[in-house]
Amino acid sequence: MAAQMKIAIVDDEHDMRQSISQWLALSGYETETFGSAEEALKTLPTDYAGVVVSDIKMPGMDGMAFLKRLMAADSALPVIMITGHGDVPMAVEAMRVGAFDFLEKPFNPERMTDLVKRAISRRRLTLDNRALRRELSDGTGIMRKLVGSSPVMERLREDILDLGQADGHVLIDGETGTGKTLVAHALHAVGAKTGRKFVLFSCAGQDEETLSGRLFGAGGEDIPLLEQARGGTLVLEDIDALPGALQARLLTWMNEQGTPAETRIIAISNLSAQGRTVEDVLRPDLYYRLAAMKITLPPLRARGEDILTLFARFSEQAAEEYGCDAPEISAQEAAQLLQAPWPGNIRQLTNVAERAVMQNRRGSGKISSLLMADEETDEPGMTTEGKPLKEYVEAFERMLIDNTMRRHRGSIVAVMDELCLPRRTLNEKMAKYGLSRSDYLGG
Repeated sequence: MAAQMKIAIVDDEHDMRQSISQWLALSGYETETFGSAEEALKTLPTDYAGVVVSDIKMPGMDGMAFLKRLMAADSALPVIMITGHGDVPMAVEAMRVGAFDFLEKPFNPERMTDLVKRAISRRRLTLDNRALRRELSDGTGIMRKLVGSSPVMERLREDILDLGQADGHVLIDGETGTGKTLVAHALHAVGAKTGRKFVLFSCAGQDEETLSGRLFGAGGEDIPLLEQARGGTLVLEDIDALPGALQARLLTWMNEQGTPAETRIIAISNLSAQGRTVEDVLRPDLYYRLAAMKITLPPLRARGEDILTLFARFSEQAAEEYGCDAPEISAQEAAQLLQAPWPGNIRQLTNVAERAVMQNRRGSGKISSLLMADEETDEPGMTTEGKPLKEYVEAFERMLIDNTMRRHRGSIVAVMDELCLPRRTLNEKMAKYGLSRSDYLGG
């Protein structure tokens, strides 16, 4: 019943510890006992997979002080306090500090089991949520593809986790090539419907009769998509291509599902790249039903240093596929990557990285020529905003020194060694870019 969750019992009275432990063990829980708060604090980890049951009156560190220490380390840890008869004010204070609940002696063992069961349920949900957030930040599973440490990407990962676990339908928009379908997969993967059906369908390039048959059925042998996706997730790409009559039918079907929806709809639109919005095209009632939960993907040009991280990753993947080395880019080439407008976003960056690998294998060519070919411009010395390339070279240089200082926690010698810079030059550049060694110490 609770194989992976434990109950820590903290009480200075041996008989009370053993009595509670035996009762909970009979109820199917795994217990561990401690004779003092100090002993428990030495053993219990911060992310304790379980709950704590503690007496409030103990010699040395009492239950209130113990509770405050536990709450400071993990405010979501459920702690059930055992109080003496008539200690209601103390129990109220414990609840204010953060206790899950309290039991007044003499207590009914069944009442204790019920409290523990509810506390375990809450703790499991908390730890599951934390595990999902670690998955996002660590880049495991499908989230591994959502690369980047820019603020907009950190916010996107948080949005995916929050909306993924909600019950409502979702609207995803953004420019072409920003990864909208990948985000739809991620929403399904971290949500309650993970492991269930995931059906992907594009509404573009099909007439109304065909769309109607595919979505709702046309009396033939083919199972309509809404039925195929029952209980799971249906992703409708190019939702803006859905004719008005079918928008009305889709809305009626969504309303008939009730709340929470048995089947989740994730709608994807590319209209923002065309200067229009999906709100302009969808009927208002359908739009607002979908847009109650909306994710707008950031364009690549808004992701700063992520561009270099992604380029390195894509070029390494291409190099492995072609059986050669990935190209090493110069500061100037890095600056060119950072300042490019990237109208094709991730898809365009992937292509540029692959062609850079092919150039490197031949031993000729520059990244600037690839970017110029994509943008059809013959002004490599200027950015799309008319700024001199020198400004972007300096921006890259500052970023490189800043990242290296952070990685080595302010060790000047280590930074000098990695960047092959003499101390004087490093000092001058740090002063030029407003970087101070003291900002990196102890990080």
